Amino acid sequence: MAEKTLLQIQDLKMYFENRKGWFGKKIEYVKAVDGVSLEIKQGETVGLVGESGCGKSTTGYSIMRLYKPTSGKIIYDGVDIAGMSAKEVWPYRKRMQMIFQDPYASLNPRMTVSDIIGEPLDIYHLCEGKERQERIYELLNTVGLGKEHASRYPHEFSGGQRQRVGIARALAVNPEFVVCDEPISALDVSIQAQVVNMLEDLQAELGLTYLFIAHDLSMVRHISKKVGVMYLGSLVEMAETEELYEHTLHPYTKALMSAVPELDPAISKTKKVEMLKGDVPSPIDSPKGCKFATRCPHATARCMEERPQLKDAGGGHLVACHLI
Repeated sequence: MAEKTLLQIQDLKMYFENRKGWFGKKIEYVKAVDGVSLEIKQGETVGLVGESGCGKSTTGYSIMRLYKPTSGKIIYDGVDIAGMSAKEVWPYRKRMQMIFQDPYASLNPRMTVSDIIGEPLDIYHLCEGKERQERIYELLNTVGLGKEHASRYPHEFSGGQRQRVGIARALAVNPEFVVCDEPISALDVSIQAQVVNMLEDLQAELGLTYLFIAHDLSMVRHISKKVGVMYLGSLVEMAETEELYEHTLHPYTKALMSAVPELDPAISKTKKVEMLKGDVPSPIDSPKGCKFATRCPHATARCMEERPQLKDAGGGHLVACHLI
């Protein structure tokens, strides 16, 4: 039986206005997301990686409709929600939830854990009274916390415990799809594996679908079925996880992979790190051709003039490079 495509993104763009000059007459656009296309099948995890500022989180926010996209399609379960009004998209918010990057900033310090987790239940009128409280206890137990934590405030928890509260809040309305926006980046290394293992267990138990946004390439490899690599608002490579890691094609992805630390000292001593030269171009005034051409050691005249499109290099391995 063929796997069902739950989410399909087509040529997604998210531009932000930036006014300059006298009285703000000149309008420039920060192209945070510039033509991203991908699909996620039900029950799988797709990883999204890239350096800071490449547009990973903005892609996640746009999918969740926390931002209204400039253009493109966000087809969720067969319905395009990109152009919907806030009222029209409301029913879909229950089916799509988000785990935010910063567990310190994403929880209201004036609310108890019980109120934080119970708020989605109140908004969607899912349960009340004793049933509501039992549901809160159930969610706390699901993420490895106990009843005694319900009456506490966020400042009384560690970073890992706060993130567990954030995960419980995301699961409160029984979503199908969860955007995990760097859910472990603010946590201690000793806690990161616990949170990732918990996310995997919840996926197996509840049948969740994840978009997992992260910097940690080793962790993305562990949790994801497919991985997409972003650079300056665009996807430059995407493939099944092991295919991408074992047969990296794009020069930018190769540079990212070479920077992953090796635990084996023998391998670490001989491993060559590909250092990229130059700075990332401005998302306001990106290059005419390939966005990576200004830093690519293999760039040609064609790369400077013509922007490459994602193409299949074989076996569903997509890459945007004129040299492949």
